[in-house]
Amino acid sequence: MNLTIHGAARQVTGSMHLLETGQYKILIDCGLDYERDRNMESNEDFPFDPASIDVVVLTHAHIDHSGNLPTLIRMGFNGQILCTPPTAELSELLLMDSVNIFLHKQQKRQRHRRGRHHQRPQQQPLYLQKHVMDTVERFVTIGFNKPFRINGDVELTFIPVGHLLGAAAAVFRINDNGTEKSIAFTGDIGRKNYPVLDDPQPLPPVDYLVSESTYGGRYHSKDTTIEQVLVDTIEKACIKEQGRLIIPAFSIGRTQALVYSLNKIFSSGLLPPVKVFVDSPLANASTNVFRKHHALLNSEAQDFYRTKGDEFEFDNLHYVENLKESNQISNYFEPCIIISSAGMLEGGRIQDHLYNNIQNYYCTILFIGYCAKGTLGYRLLRGDPVVHIKDREMYVYATIKKTDLFSAHGDHDDLVGTVKQQQPDKLKKVFLVHGEEESMQLMADALFADGYRVEIPRKGLVYSL
Repeated sequence: MNLTIHGAARQVTGSMHLLETGQYKILIDCGLDYERDRNMESNEDFPFDPASIDVVVLTHAHIDHSGNLPTLIRMGFNGQILCTPPTAELSELLLMDSVNIFLHKQQKRQRHRRGRHHQRPQQQPLYLQKHVMDTVERFVTIGFNKPFRINGDVELTFIPVGHLLGAAAAVFRINDNGTEKSIAFTGDIGRKNYPVLDDPQPLPPVDYLVSESTYGGRYHSKDTTIEQVLVDTIEKACIKEQGRLIIPAFSIGRTQALVYSLNKIFSSGLLPPVKVFVDSPLANASTNVFRKHHALLNSEAQDFYRTKGDEFEFDNLHYVENLKESNQISNYFEPCIIISSAGMLEGGRIQDHLYNNIQNYYCTILFIGYCAKGTLGYRLLRGDPVVHIKDREMYVYATIKKTDLFSAHGDHDDLVGTVKQQQPDKLKKVFLVHGEEESMQLMADALFADGYRVEIPRKGLVYSL
């Protein structure tokens, strides 16, 4: 049995791991590598023949895990994609959104190219809607904690890990030439007590563990709660200052956690009513997926539903349906909260709201997610006094705030705790992926100290298990 880490090796994005047992090849995740963003077509450079892969196992829907599946299919993969039911539905939404992003970037490049005498060949989108539909047809869904026999020698079980609706660790039991072996891939590990989502379930004992390490060496704030941060921010921005609060939020997962938290606050009377706009078509569609799979939400959310109704609906909450409605928000002069995507401010309707409000002294922008270097969100959090929005340099007069309490990633203690569910004398090796090198090393040091054998793999190196 061989393991090769082809993506998210000593970096965060582009998760892609190849597990080979005999002649059978299993690909775990197939994500977009955002560190290739300036040259996205390099995501076509698979280090193996896509047609040689027998099956794909998808841990969850986020694009850094699912986003290159249509490329894999376009280039010859012809097998099944195994995942949980919510992962299949959310992946379809996210992959369609990726096509829109590709096409938008292509149109933007075309505008910049006009009038140039020497033009390079036009860069084509990585994939189109047709390729996404081809991908959706390959999904085969499996419930949590239900062993599924892939073939005579390989059994797969999905274990819930929080992080996102449908997210799972993939646990394999394998007959390798008469010897039983086991290996688990954590995908992305969630945190405890996160809005809407269940806590991660413990993993069964395995021989090998491939673990994410995004928050290695980092810890979430523990001196306050999500509700308290929101109450304090809304009270100042919308009630005392009679202004508006803009919250950039990823459409799938983060927006639902935020809306549910606001529902609890307003339904409990902790604040007077404030108009709330959710301005993201993708968030609207994904919220319906959350409603459909209501049985997978945590017990608190289900109790809320039984006593107070829909977790994602309350008085003064309005889901914006179209661009016309979105544009009309700028003419709403009462205090309000605007939730919109994208979370890092790179495109999407959020840019229109920023354009209209970044120079408003009575506007607060609350960041509830990670912003990668180079993004508009990163520059605002860095404190740049002037930023570039929609081809215009604009002074930043709005108040900029942030909280890490909405991060759906487990922190250092959560990650190390997941590994420590395994006995160090029985776990043969831990492979750390999906993290910056410094985070990986800090997590590795903590595990080494407790007797675990840890490997920080290099991309493309084959490990014989």
